[in-house]
Amino acid sequence: MYEYRYPHPALTADSVVFGFDGRELHVLLVERGGEPYKGCWALPGGFMKIDETIEQCARRELHEETGMENVYLEQFHVYSAVDRDPRERVVTVAFYALVRKADFRLIAGDDAAKACWFELDELPPLAFDHHEIIKMARERIVEVLQTRPIAFNLLDRKFSMPELQAIYEAINGVSYDKRNFVRKMASSGYLREEGQSSTPNHNRCSTLYSFDEDRFRIDRAAEPRPKRNPFNP
Repeated sequence: MYEYRYPHPALTADSVVFGFDGRELHVLLVERGGEPYKGCWALPGGFMKIDETIEQCARRELHEETGMENVYLEQFHVYSAVDRDPRERVVTVAFYALVRKADFRLIAGDDAAKACWFELDELPPLAFDHHEIIKMARERIVEVLQTRPIAFNLLDRKFSMPELQAIYEAINGVSYDKRNFVRKMASSGYLREEGQSSTPNHNRCSTLYSFDEDRFRIDRAAEPRPKRNPFNP
């Protein structure tokens, strides 16, 4: 049997899962049940098995530690600092996801003692270099939002214009003029009116919209070169 005479680093996957509560961005964390950093909060993730891909590892660890499955994960960076894990030489591949919090019931498992959502701007002390990973993940979704309508992944299928504005402001960390925002979104051509909300807000029922994803995908596929996201305010 062939034996490789050079030491191998271990490979892990970590997932930054963003959720939205209508007001603030949240990130999903798990409380570590074992050493190192036992009792500290961390991103869901773990070591890749010899018979799986890094993408399969990310999905498996997310399911084992939080109960979440069928989540679209997108890879965004590799972290390879020599001393990032006190156990051994570990390289991690980081993924991000944007989900509707209401679609999932968190169930901690495997080596995670708890699984909870935390406001992105009020995170507890984290294990390893996970603060750095979350910071870069947030920068990544701000960048992606310039070219892709990813904000709709965080909203219910039917949403109000104030809810859409709130998620753009939460991601970008800025405030938008209401009239300009509504005009920009309405001019995109990809929002369908879905009637009035059954829940009054300030004694008024908001108009509900949905994102015409099929039309957006067809139009984008027909373009010779990708254009700027029409939803970018």
